[in-house]
Amino acid sequence: MQIGLLGGSFNPAHAAHVEISLTALKRLGLDQVWWIVAPSNPLKHPAKLPSLSERVASARRVTDHPRIAVTGFPGERGSPYTVDLIAELKRRYPGVKFVWLMGADNLAAFNRWRSWQKIFETVPVAVLDRPGSRMKAHASQAATRFHGDYVDESDAPGLARMKPPAWTIITHRLSPLSSTALRGEAKTRKTGDKTIKKNE
Repeated sequence: MQIGLLGGSFNPAHAAHVEISLTALKRLGLDQVWWIVAPSNPLKHPAKLPSLSERVASARRVTDHPRIAVTGFPGERGSPYTVDLIAELKRRYPGVKFVWLMGADNLAAFNRWRSWQKIFETVPVAVLDRPGSRMKAHASQAATRFHGDYVDESDAPGLARMKPPAWTIITHRLSPLSSTALRGEAKTRKTGDKTIKKNE
């Protein structure tokens, strides 16, 4: 089995997550993509973050594909750090070839993640292009550190079977959607609704 891991807070999940997953399935030759909904994001303030169960349920409503699975593993009390998640998954499923999936915007700040170098050295990494982030990703500290381990996009179908460190950037149809923008729109709508009720 070759499985792509797309982790994040999914607050909220949206069509761009689906697009990234479908691209990964096709371009990397994966059997499945697992959405790993994290209990929290160590780099962001946890205030007003919906519960894990709420975000898992929301993500399942967004995607309806037989090869995309949504899970809250490792749960509310689990480690929020990707390095710990990957280590646990590799321990539980020793026969599975995992690939870590992430957007180019995340690679640009990847050096802020705990043990980011170890992540690259543990599993192959596929970076999915994001609007306005490709150049930043290529110039990132992570890309510079692992420059010699870059895999040409044309060889991406074999990435899951490569010995890490091995990583690539995948071009695909870009979506302008982002969880941050969607949260902002939802907040604006809520504020507008309150204003209307106040003026009625």
